[in-house]
Amino acid sequence: MKSPDTAALHARVQGRVQGVGFRYSALREAERYDLSGWVKNTADGEVEVWVEGHPDNIAQFAVWLRQGPRSAHVMRVIKEKVGPRGYTELRVEY
Repeated sequence: MKSPDTAALHARVQGRVQGVGFRYSALREAERYDLSGWVKNTADGEVEVWVEGHPDNIAQFAVWLRQGPRSAHVMRVIKEKVGPRGYTELRVEY
């Protein structure tokens, strides 16, 4: 359920982020911060993320995105503040 304290973030993560466990690591991090939404690989080699939850938790998750898992090499994170869509679960999209 959407609350007034719910914010959302759409991000594209660029660098060596595919084939290194980035999506599943992002899911674990998002769960840690009680976020909902999705994460997926894109055809152009990026990882795309949409998360919703408390603004402070989104901010902490966004810090993690700049680093990612140990085997990743993040070059750039393009963030966009968006309105929440009411996601209630967290998943990998294909």
